[in-house]
Amino acid sequence: MNSAADEPPLTFDDSRRLPGPNRWFDRPAVVLDALGSAAQDESAVAAWAQRVERLCAALGWPAPQPRAHRHGPAAASGLTLAFAAPEDALFTATEVNEWAWERSLAAHGSLAAEGRVLLQPASDDLDTLRPEFLRRAAAERSAPVQRLKAAARARGLPVFEDDDSLSIGAGGGSLTWPRAALPLPMDLPWARLHDLPTVLVTGSNGKTTTTRLLAAMAQAAGHVPGLCSTEGVLVGGETVMRGDYAGPAGARAVLRHPGVGFAVLETARGGLLRRGLALRRADAAVITNVSADHLGEYGVHSVADIALAKAVVLHAVAASGTAVLNGSDEVLMAVATPLAPAGRLALFAADHDHPRLAAHRAAGGSTCGAAQGRLWLYAASAAGQPVVDLGAVEAMPLTLGGAAGFNLENIAAAVLAALAAGLPVSAVQATLQHFGARPQDNPGRLERWAWRGATVLVDYAHNPEGLAELLAVARALKPRRLGLLLGQAGNRDDAAIAELARTAAGFAPDRVVVKELPGMLRGRAPGEVPTLILATLHQAGITRAQATLEPDEGRAAAALLDWARAGDVIVLPVHTAAVRDPLAQRLASAGPGSPASPTV
Repeated sequence: MNSAADEPPLTFDDSRRLPGPNRWFDRPAVVLDALGSAAQDESAVAAWAQRVERLCAALGWPAPQPRAHRHGPAAASGLTLAFAAPEDALFTATEVNEWAWERSLAAHGSLAAEGRVLLQPASDDLDTLRPEFLRRAAAERSAPVQRLKAAARARGLPVFEDDDSLSIGAGGGSLTWPRAALPLPMDLPWARLHDLPTVLVTGSNGKTTTTRLLAAMAQAAGHVPGLCSTEGVLVGGETVMRGDYAGPAGARAVLRHPGVGFAVLETARGGLLRRGLALRRADAAVITNVSADHLGEYGVHSVADIALAKAVVLHAVAASGTAVLNGSDEVLMAVATPLAPAGRLALFAADHDHPRLAAHRAAGGSTCGAAQGRLWLYAASAAGQPVVDLGAVEAMPLTLGGAAGFNLENIAAAVLAALAAGLPVSAVQATLQHFGARPQDNPGRLERWAWRGATVLVDYAHNPEGLAELLAVARALKPRRLGLLLGQAGNRDDAAIAELARTAAGFAPDRVVVKELPGMLRGRAPGEVPTLILATLHQAGITRAQATLEPDEGRAAAALLDWARAGDVIVLPVHTAAVRDPLAQRLASAGPGSPASPTV
């Protein structure tokens, strides 16, 4: 038997379903990432599109609107092939996609030349193919599922499903059943099923902070908030699931929990690109910002690509909902504004007088930003008093006395989303006065601690932009010496990892301890990422005495704490909760005054 390495290659790297709105369409779709030099053949791509359209028409499916997207460096560009497909036949649709691509390559001689293996029927005869693919679609389709979906949607109720279960309604107004034991529509207690206020939050930086702040605002308004994030799933402030749940699985966990009355769903790029959105309706969708992070994955090779991926959340904004965008982010605004619902756009920025915010107010839109040391809300729909003074920026703990300008943007975004979801201004304003004063309000995000006369900042900063913002706060504290913990996951390319190190060097740290992240190697060899970081630091002028390697993240953080003296600022971007929780316990043990007061 041949080994896996000896087997002929496939014609594609990945063929997957997108059950919800996605980068390509506002409805379910399938995508295929093509492989081989034949992916550069434009005639093969055109033939693929024609085959998809012909077979979908023969199957009686809606127009598939096939789309081919080339991405990456010109010399080795990738190719993604996508088309819209019936939600009850997505497995079959992936096979249609594979067949269309394989047959197009075969017709152009590419399969024979490269020895690639076929998975789908080696035929172009629609009379032969039609009954075969109809059989596959019929086997996949579930009549009980379709009956329930139709009944729910006729009543305006959301439906959430995965491979094992289906639910109708949301939060405390939901019921869930195994797919193998679904009830009849006539047996459902329809009167007790309902939707609930829902906000989506995405962006390159600030997602988790904005999500947590919104949940706190909802709780202050008397709701039981459910949130999902990269940290887990929380209901009413209590953790019910730990881990990275910023994707469809986390959204479904919140929306199916019987205790939830208000949902705030952190929605990360990975889930959007792999599976699309888990829901079709939200009261508000926030995009905090976009930056050059995670490039090279799932056909994303530019900041504009990142913006397109994040803008998927706008497909879910309800007719009466609001898209909340960072008005100071040029790339985001260029990409996302055309996708936002007409007349339902709110803009935020650190500066209330930013030209784009001023123009938006003049056109009757809502904004939030700071001016003269205070945070101002302009609520276009408010009667009588559209301008609301939300208070002094320095008095809001999340801003660290105004030093953390990036959190000012997160605050402004949360304010607009909260109002769009029906929360009262009083609850919003009250939350801003206390949220962030305790490390447990926003664990792992700009925590400030006192440690033997030094100040310690603990954060998740995971890309150059986030690290620059964090180090700017550290420098604003006027440290005697600056110490930094530095590391990166392996799923960034060499250029992105080097840029992170150059960003760190630009703030002239006195000591850098470089760490390894064994659980985040993502295909790289152990030691590869730290070696690249150290080499870049040295090239940027950080001496070998200043930058050292400690592979274990916990020991690396401890080394910096041992080095700290009075007047120092120690910056600890910690990426794993297994390290962060013991670190918080150690910092709290410093005695009275820890954590430090969140003012500068």
